Amino acid sequence: MSATPVLETDGLTLFFNSVAAFSDVSLSVDEGEIFAVIGPNGAGKTSLFNVISRVYRPARGTIRYLGADLLRLRRAQIAGAGIARTFQNLGLFGNLSVLENVLIGRHHLMRSGTLRGGLYLGFAQLEERSHRAAAMEALEFVGIAGVAHRPVHILPYGIQKRVELARALAMQPRLLLLDEPVAGMSTAERGEITTLIRRMHERGYSIVLVEHDMGMVMQVAQRVLVLDFGRVIALGTPGEVQRDPRVIKAYLGAQLEEEAAV
Repeated sequence: MSATPVLETDGLTLFFNSVAAFSDVSLSVDEGEIFAVIGPNGAGKTSLFNVISRVYRPARGTIRYLGADLLRLRRAQIAGAGIARTFQNLGLFGNLSVLENVLIGRHHLMRSGTLRGGLYLGFAQLEERSHRAAAMEALEFVGIAGVAHRPVHILPYGIQKRVELARALAMQPRLLLLDEPVAGMSTAERGEITTLIRRMHERGYSIVLVEHDMGMVMQVAQRVLVLDFGRVIALGTPGEVQRDPRVIKAYLGAQLEEEAAV
């Protein structure tokens, strides 16, 4: 395991106008670790992912990826650096097939130029076969190779979530950012995705997991950071975080608000 953390943030802060999405978030993710970020709705979890993946630029703070300044990269360079992301709200192309959606994740790895690709010359043919094989391998890993040629929009939500996971894996990342991978799923589907994330970890991926399902996180994460109203209120092992009075209060308060709204 590398002595350099795969991902570090220090004092990371993001504002929307004058409202802080999150403030002074500092974390360090070791290579080969599953690191979870949890918190009630509106805590700033997805906004944190959007800053790490360069969708937003922070007001202040630093992000280092394998020791290098991540903020120096453009958004289009993130995949090539070895970072792949899934989305809370699916980021798929509904009219394309499952296989085509996964192949899009390998775009940064494609070397054939427009002319050579258009003429389908020898190297382009070999490259296409290679990328299709890699995409199919990712689909097999997540258990949906059988629907590779179906349009995404006709598939159930749970299968579409697996398509996103396959696309992320096909990018050949070093770091996976998984944004609420079990959101909206049944109990059985959540269990299957939890097992799948464990298998990804066994393959050596470093994983940062944003999730609202605290029970699922406690099953897979080595360490957990808890956000509430954009601020870090706890950081530690799942057991330590689960017993923290501030975490209990944050989640209990969110639960009472949801019950009052019913």
